[in-house]
Amino acid sequence: MKTPLISVIVPVYNIMEYLPRCVQSIRNQTYENLEIILVDDGSTDGTGALCDKLAARDSRIKVFHKENGGSSSARNLGLEKAAGEYIGFVDSDDYIDTFMYERLLESILGYHGPNMVKVAQIGRDEIDEQGNRLPDICVPPRTTVLISHRDFLKELLMHRGDCSFCTKLFHRSVLEGRQFPVGALNEDFHFLVQMLPGIGNILSLPEQAYHVFYRMGSNSRKTDREQFSRVYADSVANADMVMELVDKDDKELLRIARRFGVFQRLEYMLHIPISQMGRDNRFYRRVVWELRRGLLEGLTNPYLTSKNKLYMVLFAAAPKTVRKFHRRLRGYDK
Repeated sequence: MKTPLISVIVPVYNIMEYLPRCVQSIRNQTYENLEIILVDDGSTDGTGALCDKLAARDSRIKVFHKENGGSSSARNLGLEKAAGEYIGFVDSDDYIDTFMYERLLESILGYHGPNMVKVAQIGRDEIDEQGNRLPDICVPPRTTVLISHRDFLKELLMHRGDCSFCTKLFHRSVLEGRQFPVGALNEDFHFLVQMLPGIGNILSLPEQAYHVFYRMGSNSRKTDREQFSRVYADSVANADMVMELVDKDDKELLRIARRFGVFQRLEYMLHIPISQMGRDNRFYRRVVWELRRGLLEGLTNPYLTSKNKLYMVLFAAAPKTVRKFHRRLRGYDK
């Protein structure tokens, strides 16, 4: 097997407790021709100094310090600095199995189809703070499969596909001239969907070698019920973006995209704190209006479940009442 350089980009921010485990899992890779790019995104707790300390232990580690700008901003700087022919991403509180990058690169270089494969992905699991494995969000295939970009988009829109950049290895040519959307959450989905037409086919491997550490208090995992992660609003915006990208002549994909838009709006409605469901919240009022406007079409969409359709009707009719009832069902007292 050829030994091209792989650049592994790790955005880092105030993560002293978990960063050593993350970096060590990359250092331990059986594929050794790596550069590990740690981008310190303006940490204030000593993580920046820890990055420099880790770099002193391994010449493959390169550290770049910048002002705080968010994960996308850090990843974009990493892309600017990366020298590898192939590029991977790891989040700083996660960790990977030792064989992950060797297996991904081996699958790409070993593929002998009519067109070059430029992206491969591997399965992931989620581990909570007590070390328990959580139910799989994305179920990997039983054997390695080749997925067209259209079918990959279809799986994403049906909430079966994996949009994470961290489970994938990219030939640098598919990333050149592109940037992650700065200031957005759910940025992987946004970026990947826009890239898909230029990617071609994607190899999907069965192993679950990437381990997501499910840490409460992160951007999308709030412990306070009155906190509302912006990820839900960004997911609605992503659904609108998909609608603009979908080929209008592809009737099946258009219906799936509409199903995705309804689902993301229902997720928004099921998580917004009741205190924020007021007339002064323009985005909330817009979501309710869109559910009402699309009600008839949603009820005839074969890709929405009966449960989806029921919630769509209820939220279109009495959003606050439904939200209060939903909170009681989840065991909340108010």
